[in-house]
Amino acid sequence: MTMINLPYSSMLFLILLIASCQQNESNETPNHQEGINDLSVWVDPFIGTAEHGHVYPGATVPFGAVQLSPDNGTPGWDWCAGYNWADSIIVGFSHTHLSGTGIGDLYDILMMPALGTIDFSQKLNSPREAPYASTFQHANETASPGFYSVQLDNGISVNLTSTLHTGFHEYLFPEGDTAALVLDLGYALNWDRPLETRIRLESDTLITGYRFSTGWAKDQRVFFAMALSHPFNSHQLADSTLLQNGSLLVGQKGRLALNFGTLETLKVKVGISSISREGALKGLEEIPGWDIDEVRLAAQNLWNQELNKVIVTTDNQPLKKVFYTALYRTNLAPVVFTDVLGYYKGVDNAIHQVDYTRYDIFSLWDTFRAAHPLFTLLQQDRIDDMIRSMLSHYDEYGLLPVWSLLGNETNTMTGYHAIPIITDAYLKGFRGFDAEKAFTAMKRSAMQDIRGSNFYREYGYIPYDKDGESVTKTLEYAYDDWCIAQMAKAMGKDDEYKTFMKRSESFKPLFDASTGFMRAKLSDGTWKKPFDPQYSDHNFDVAEYTEGNAWQHSWFVPHDVPALIDLHGGIDPFIQKLDSLFSIDSEIRGDFTSADISGLIGQYAHGNEPSHHIAYLYNYAGTPWKTQEKVHEIINTQYNTSPAGLCGNEDCGQMSAWYVFSAIGFYPVNPASGIYVIGTPAFQEVQLNTGGSTTFTVKAEGISKENFYIQSASLNGQPLKRSYITHEEILKGGTLVFQMGAEANTSLWNSPDAYPPAMAIKER
Repeated sequence: MTMINLPYSSMLFLILLIASCQQNESNETPNHQEGINDLSVWVDPFIGTAEHGHVYPGATVPFGAVQLSPDNGTPGWDWCAGYNWADSIIVGFSHTHLSGTGIGDLYDILMMPALGTIDFSQKLNSPREAPYASTFQHANETASPGFYSVQLDNGISVNLTSTLHTGFHEYLFPEGDTAALVLDLGYALNWDRPLETRIRLESDTLITGYRFSTGWAKDQRVFFAMALSHPFNSHQLADSTLLQNGSLLVGQKGRLALNFGTLETLKVKVGISSISREGALKGLEEIPGWDIDEVRLAAQNLWNQELNKVIVTTDNQPLKKVFYTALYRTNLAPVVFTDVLGYYKGVDNAIHQVDYTRYDIFSLWDTFRAAHPLFTLLQQDRIDDMIRSMLSHYDEYGLLPVWSLLGNETNTMTGYHAIPIITDAYLKGFRGFDAEKAFTAMKRSAMQDIRGSNFYREYGYIPYDKDGESVTKTLEYAYDDWCIAQMAKAMGKDDEYKTFMKRSESFKPLFDASTGFMRAKLSDGTWKKPFDPQYSDHNFDVAEYTEGNAWQHSWFVPHDVPALIDLHGGIDPFIQKLDSLFSIDSEIRGDFTSADISGLIGQYAHGNEPSHHIAYLYNYAGTPWKTQEKVHEIINTQYNTSPAGLCGNEDCGQMSAWYVFSAIGFYPVNPASGIYVIGTPAFQEVQLNTGGSTTFTVKAEGISKENFYIQSASLNGQPLKRSYITHEEILKGGTLVFQMGAEANTSLWNSPDAYPPAMAIKER
């Protein structure tokens, strides 16, 4: 299942040829309908750019190393991606951005077209004060998969597109004005700070250099090669405000201004590499010419290849727009980290060359839940390389990644969630990685003496007085241990299976039957007091829960929901507690609460990942119609087509992966089980192309705004007598049909033999 690595210039030619053939076919076909093949028209990259979505609207290709997008120059949490819809200034266009994270970093290799002579000697309190910064209007701004365009208020028009490793800029200057271009390697925002920059003018059409920085990624390196379609007439170099002579600058905040005289159009190609000038120069070969429309079309066709893996039928156009935008966002991360020559900077700061595609930016606390299970359906040719990338991280760092960022381990968030991703891949039959090494790495991560893991082993839970976020860490370590146990079982390692299955029960000591919540416990075995289930503390050193409270975190036992039901005293108390979660008031108490607690329905917080599986738990208690109610409500209240259409951080595709799965009609409650728990479909029909000629179709007969309750279901013509389907059933292809109605069918799937299995997992 290793991805074939063609030279990108060859791939570009092939894509353009296919696109041409498709266009000819569509012109010759009278019944061709717009939007069927070109599904990119349903994607709006501006959805989620307002408020807390933290996404960028710029140009990239699927899993692209380049994310070429505008920057507002505004610091703050809601500018983690460099851009927020509320802003009205653009200070430049940089080549690396994070999609929907809660910490701001990257923004590397910022460029900005300008008019007149640039004065670098002026000291600026903010990038927004730069003379080349410009206001803009959203009415003059457009974005689509692989393309971004804006006309600045100063009259300059900007068009951006990209290939895998190279950004392509086109600047149209007002007639008669003097054109200039600024390269600002000192530009920094939020956590990011440059350490060393280099600019070398190799000719009047080629500039190379690098930007080394620190921030969330403590040692980030980006080498670049910038090719110009038109030679510059003169230039100015500066290290911050200190002007420099010559054609070479090495300093902390290198800046370059290029003057072109009167010029109508300037095109710029920028290749990047984490390793070398040579790698960046090689990236320029991905774009052999200067036709931006060809490159834009190639990017669009790459996106359509991904989007056409799921074909939805609906009369609800806003719903379709939200869906395809969500599907688009699931393909933004992780990103390709190897340069065109196959090199990358390792976590050990060494140079590595590999014969596979090395990925990075693994937001694993988020994406293990639904994004990576979605990859096992739609990105099967990338799975092995993603796992090999995690194992390379292990080789270089000694542990599997927690939250890796372009050759760095940030150690952000809790758990060690590369483990469920590896387990899920192995149990679904992926074998293009070293399973023995993977299992050793999983055990090493579980036996480390940092991140509270030593206390977890010593006490059987993490005591509050020993480590912060003790409840969340305990629950997540227990789940990860279950995943290790399943891997051990599949590999015939019985002793390890028994050991980690025992450890997977570590959630039990933290359940307080008197309150019905998972609570912080001290090392002496007593409960931490006082206790308020609506209390949240964002100070991780003293917090009991990660970015949440007891209401949101007490449900994380995806590997043994029946045991969680038993802890509550049985099905009826469990259902009552779930009902209360969605109906209680939404007040979050505390002096320093987390802004991540958003998208509230009662105390259910859809804007943060720990809540994502909870609505599906009703199925395990024989009340799937309640899951149908809640999922329908979440789909229709927490996502929309506006710039504020995401209720919380996108988090590298997880927020969108929840929507993709749920709108199709099911969700991986236990993301390493191969089981998808049924919710309620949002479309009349969905065709899921899982590879080759195999299609799995989901039909919802009689669906409407009111008819969201499932009355009955059949799989391949036979009655479906359970509230779940399996990964194997989807891959085999077939048809799942739901009969929909306006009233809940309370007798459907309400017996124990219809419940999703607690621990059923079978190697394919």
